[in-house]
Amino acid sequence: MNIILDTSFLITAVNFKVDIFENLKEICDFPYKLYILDKTLDELKGKKQERLINQLIKDKVGIIATKEGKVDDLLVEQKDAIIATQDKLLKERLKNQKTRIITIRQKKYLRIE
Repeated sequence: MNIILDTSFLITAVNFKVDIFENLKEICDFPYKLYILDKTLDELKGKKQERLINQLIKDKVGIIATKEGKVDDLLVEQKDAIIATQDKLLKERLKNQKTRIITIRQKKYLRIE
């Protein structure tokens, strides 16, 4: 199973020092691979968390090349993947199409919805 990390998820994880890799091991009782979209890297440019996030994901997260478009639209198009996000509007869109979601709860642990 592929798990795709959204910009909002990564920023929240860094801000609250959530160990996403350890938490994912605990909640995922299935094999998985972690990815981000190439456009997510573009969204991170210039943000104060950019350097920390790049260090965090280095060698642990694959990059999915995408076509032109908004990151949220590209995430919604990802089939057979779990999307890790904190974005309220994106979560609604994903729930409407029955896509599984991982969120950070209480600033410290992850939950699959």
